[in-house]
Amino acid sequence: MFKGKKYVDSVKLIEKSKVYDPAEALALVCQTSKAKFDETIEVHFRMGLDGRHADQQIRGAVVLPNGTGKTVRVLVFAKGDRANEAREAGADYVGDVDLVEKIQKENWFDFDVVIATPDMMGTIGRLGRVLGPKGLMPNPKSGTVTMDVAKAINEAKAGKIEYRLDKTNLVHCPIGKASFGAEKLAENFNTLVGAINKARPAAAKGQYIKNCVIASTMGPGIKVNTSKLG
Repeated sequence: MFKGKKYVDSVKLIEKSKVYDPAEALALVCQTSKAKFDETIEVHFRMGLDGRHADQQIRGAVVLPNGTGKTVRVLVFAKGDRANEAREAGADYVGDVDLVEKIQKENWFDFDVVIATPDMMGTIGRLGRVLGPKGLMPNPKSGTVTMDVAKAINEAKAGKIEYRLDKTNLVHCPIGKASFGAEKLAENFNTLVGAINKARPAAAKGQYIKNCVIASTMGPGIKVNTSKLG
């Protein structure tokens, strides 16, 4: 696979056999981010869990103190007073059956987060097949099925991210942009790690976070010392 000159230059900054302390890795990932755009910094955790078992699943959401650096477009499924509340709180799109049909018929996905009031879940249930694979289906565990739509919208706009164990027992999350700098990225990273540690299932045995890699959108992965993540 062809690697560009910037990627090759970035790789030279990393010691392949070294496992870095979190602060060191975050400072380094900013140096290896060499693209012309402001790259997203992502964290990838390999967990000591077996997602095939319901009692070893982890899923939740956390508001990053410095946000994600991304403008978040929020779609809210609600009626009546809750719909008005959503508009006042700054939702980008508000509706019910009309938006369900728009998604179904027009393959419309100009949004990043979907929030719904509990009474709307029956209506949008038919969107499960299209929203589910994209990680957009509202869920009580992530706080996106709620009567307090204003709070959910504010959190989404402020930089709320969702973490969940995938089929390969990995958790992938963005923690900001390269332009944030190491200090702000570290604050976001520590908040995310704290939330994941707090979500540890009682059924989890042995090492909980087995591996951790930090990387920018176009850059190489940097291994993080997991003994510092407990």
